[in-house]
Amino acid sequence: MSIKEQRKLRKQDPYLEREKTRYAYPLPSREFILQILKQTGIPATEQQLQKLLGIKRHEQDAFARRLTAMLREGQIFKNRKGDLCVMEKLDLIKGSVQGHADGYGFLIPDNDSTDLFLPAKEMHKVLHGDHVLVREAGLDRRGRREAVIVEVLERVNHQLVGRLHMDHGILYVVAENKRINQDILIPGDSSFNASAGQVVIVEIIQQPSKHAQPIGRIVEILGDYIDPGMEIEIALRKHDLPHIFPAEIEKLSAKLPARVLQKDHSERRDLRHLPLVTIDGETARDFDDAVYCACDDDGFVLYVAIADVSQYVHPGDAFDKEAFSRGNSVYFPLRVIPMLPEVLSNGLCSLNPKLNRLCMTCEIRFDAQGERQHYVFYPALMRSHARLTYTQVAAMLAAPTSKEAKRHAKLMPDLKNLHALFKVLLKTRKKRGAIDFETTETQMFFNDQGKIEKIEPVQRNDAHRLIEECMLAANVCAADFLQQHEHPVLFRTHETPAADKLEALRHFLKEVGVQLGGKNKPKASDYARTLNKIKNRPDKHLLQTVMLRSLPQAQYSPDNCGHFGLAYDAYAHFTSPIRRYPDLLTHRAIKAVLRGEQYMPGDWHVLGGHCSQTERRADEATRDVETWLKCFFMQDKINECFDAIISSVTGFGLFVALETIYVEGLIHISELPSDYFHFDPARHCLLGERTGRQFRIGDRLSVKLVRVDLETSKIDFILSESQKSTPPKKSKPKQKKR
Repeated sequence: MSIKEQRKLRKQDPYLEREKTRYAYPLPSREFILQILKQTGIPATEQQLQKLLGIKRHEQDAFARRLTAMLREGQIFKNRKGDLCVMEKLDLIKGSVQGHADGYGFLIPDNDSTDLFLPAKEMHKVLHGDHVLVREAGLDRRGRREAVIVEVLERVNHQLVGRLHMDHGILYVVAENKRINQDILIPGDSSFNASAGQVVIVEIIQQPSKHAQPIGRIVEILGDYIDPGMEIEIALRKHDLPHIFPAEIEKLSAKLPARVLQKDHSERRDLRHLPLVTIDGETARDFDDAVYCACDDDGFVLYVAIADVSQYVHPGDAFDKEAFSRGNSVYFPLRVIPMLPEVLSNGLCSLNPKLNRLCMTCEIRFDAQGERQHYVFYPALMRSHARLTYTQVAAMLAAPTSKEAKRHAKLMPDLKNLHALFKVLLKTRKKRGAIDFETTETQMFFNDQGKIEKIEPVQRNDAHRLIEECMLAANVCAADFLQQHEHPVLFRTHETPAADKLEALRHFLKEVGVQLGGKNKPKASDYARTLNKIKNRPDKHLLQTVMLRSLPQAQYSPDNCGHFGLAYDAYAHFTSPIRRYPDLLTHRAIKAVLRGEQYMPGDWHVLGGHCSQTERRADEATRDVETWLKCFFMQDKINECFDAIISSVTGFGLFVALETIYVEGLIHISELPSDYFHFDPARHCLLGERTGRQFRIGDRLSVKLVRVDLETSKIDFILSESQKSTPPKKSKPKQKKR
């Protein structure tokens, strides 16, 4: 091809103008390179491609970098000969590796197709999370699609937290993340003088391959495994939770005023005369929301004032970048990893009592029956009149003549208005058909060494539910407001149950004589009616658990599919911008609409996926910490017997929850009475082949603690002697609260 023809070919690049805006000397676009490779019809060397596209000598380095980026992202692939191939023509699948503690793994394809099984020999080449290319190799003996790793596109594990071990003079680190089951070898000169048994941070200096284990060097010693707070230090690093604010945050924080400035009062409604109050838990330090309710003959006017974080956290600044990275605050026992630095979360943005604060207010008018009439959003200036707790408010409402109520006599009429509104909103909630599962939340109490002293259930009272209903109302208004103005927002979505899960649920309920309404597409109200029907049955724990597990997980998305569980057509988080990034986005969007503008933070789908991921990350980290603390708590209780309830049934045994101290553990299937027990997933039980004895969710057992493993955070039980020869007790219905 002549030089003239090469130049003519490059001018055919459909993305040439885009490339010109980005680079002074534009190269062929990625899309055009792929197009040329496809048209060529056969793999081509880099030199052949350079010649075909007329790449000049001064362009060669930049062109090579572009091809390297395309290789890394899996757009093209280099075969054994070194030729460049189009991925689509090789039938290769790109995705992320998900490891399993037992050594095997799965490929989670980027295109959302079915997962592929990766046997242990393939997992030797990679670590959990790595981005790879695979070729489908057929079906394994269990009928699963099996894959062979062709290329590692990206290594994601560069530092790991783990425990240092020594075996026959060889040092190695066992990762805390059990999805990484390969030990990291530590050369003698890379030990950082750490001792066996210590928790360390290891930097991987050689990634695993088919014939070699990963090699690393220790870069930090966190301490001994049972040091106070070590479980949190491990969780932070295991789950890659950002927990140290960068220097830019300190610089920006230093520029913030000590109090709300007079100039910020302008163009805001002054609500300082309204007796707004915050109602939170006893240990709360950041106050997002304040409420006030007025009552008249026509109904109620509810004011929900939310901290105006967007006044101080601007798109793209250091605060915003760090808040996005964190996604949300993480609440560990005895420690909080905040989304925003303390100068904001506990200072300027916290609705502390008797101080001027900037807020975004949702003012809602309800009729006497609790039906919403209209609402309005506006920026405001407020002053909280009191910092109240759930316990205080519940006690004052229950005993209006008590000493505590008299101490807050000026606030009592407003609290009574809030309570009256709560009662009518509760009726509309039931009318709407929102699902309300019975769950037990627990609270840990700690000693001076930071270890659990006791675990007790949290008693939810009317004050908890009152604030919840106020927040729900404001969140619904936020979603509706942005929908009405056709402005994008991250909805809090909760989809209807998947068809296969719904079919399995209906089949199970039919087996026990229960029917779920709604035919092929049940509503939340159908679930609510079924829950009401089964509330007095002895097997209600089983039925409720199976119904709960049929529901998908809530997430953030700009595509509104409603919130199934709450029975809302549209729902968005607005009420917690101090601790949740999606709420901050909602505030910015509402403000933009009020100004007649549009807020454009980027790709809303990417934002939704990121916020959903950081929420899951926080949940997993807090669950890890709580599980370890409970293991430590149970160490001195070996051989003690407890009353328990079966919380889950699997093919390898029963998970049981202790009824008095709210700790879970496993009874392995081999510890069940002499018989062959088979798992029946449809009936959620283990069934004895010879005796016909069954164990299912909700059954009560007497169990004996036999093993606590701090390294794996596992607790093992066996049936107590009295239980081995007797069938499990059925769950007794709880007395109806009056």
